[in-house]
Amino acid sequence: MEKFAFVLHPLTVKDVSRKFAFTKNWPDSLVEGVLKYLPPFKTSHITGIQSTSSQGEGWFVTCPLTSQQMVEMPEKYVVEKIIKAGKVAEKLGAKIVGLGAFTSIVGDAGITVAKNLNIAVTTGNSYTVATALEGTRQAAKIMGIDLERANVLVLGATGSIGAACAQILAREVRYLTLAARNEEKLEKLAEQILRKTGLAAKVTANTKSALKSADIIIAVTSAVDSIIEPEDLKSGAIVCDVARPRNVSRRVAQMRNDILVIEGGVVEVPGDVNFGLNFGFPDGTAYACMAETMILSLEQRYENFTLGRDLTVKQVETIENLAKKHGFKLAGFRSFEKAITADEIATIKANVVINKQEQKRGIG
Repeated sequence: MEKFAFVLHPLTVKDVSRKFAFTKNWPDSLVEGVLKYLPPFKTSHITGIQSTSSQGEGWFVTCPLTSQQMVEMPEKYVVEKIIKAGKVAEKLGAKIVGLGAFTSIVGDAGITVAKNLNIAVTTGNSYTVATALEGTRQAAKIMGIDLERANVLVLGATGSIGAACAQILAREVRYLTLAARNEEKLEKLAEQILRKTGLAAKVTANTKSALKSADIIIAVTSAVDSIIEPEDLKSGAIVCDVARPRNVSRRVAQMRNDILVIEGGVVEVPGDVNFGLNFGFPDGTAYACMAETMILSLEQRYENFTLGRDLTVKQVETIENLAKKHGFKLAGFRSFEKAITADEIATIKANVVINKQEQKRGIG
């Protein structure tokens, strides 16, 4: 039986009441005050993971700090608390621990945490990228967009995740635009893509202009604030937001009923899995970052896999192949922390058709 653990944390104060119902009516400041002094703890035991070649079990370990606390509190304090969560995973018998949500972003993205633990560490970013791209391909098919002929835009293309996404997509599309602030780095990436794939990608530092003509957008910038607003997008566009904090404003979901925003894939886990915790996903499914930890465990690859800010195409391809080997697959989409239903996608498609008809009549 292969053993793993995954560190999670409450994204908001409201999430705390999922585990501790008695805090439901507490003021936010009181909940955050308690969390600050609460040590990391085992949240649940994960059982029933069964691939074609091995079995796995694991644990969710909570690092009790909200996203806001992780960003605003002293980095040293937050990283030390994440390390303590890793120590809980060690004591439980895990051989690898995954870092979820903001625990994978704080500080140097897991490098310091790994140095202070006796077990392997991964952030799950490699499989997150793999499922984001797979989700984008599936979304394009559902929305009736021919990926090969679509205008595809990678925002934040000079970052490690953006560059990996761009290099993978360059093999599949004809029209690729790379956007980032540093045009010199963009030119270097474009040259590299041309050399390896023969595709001449466009480069631009004018994000707003590039957004308006894009059919498909992969957003992976490190911007602190949202950079994609409702008025920036054309009707029927697909936005895959891999960035944390998000690149897409919540206003897009509220104001644009003709845009499909996905944040990456919902992954089906093989076996009769019981997570012992409700994190808002359908039964038997998990976040891609969680799945990466499980996959590495089932493969007995107890090594630091995805750490720091660097990410390579090889890592993405490796974890994608291992996922297929062990029976993990995409089971749908999520957007703003919720699974997207088939009915919701059908409504978006219908609204795109209505918009097109209105434009033909000269109304839109």
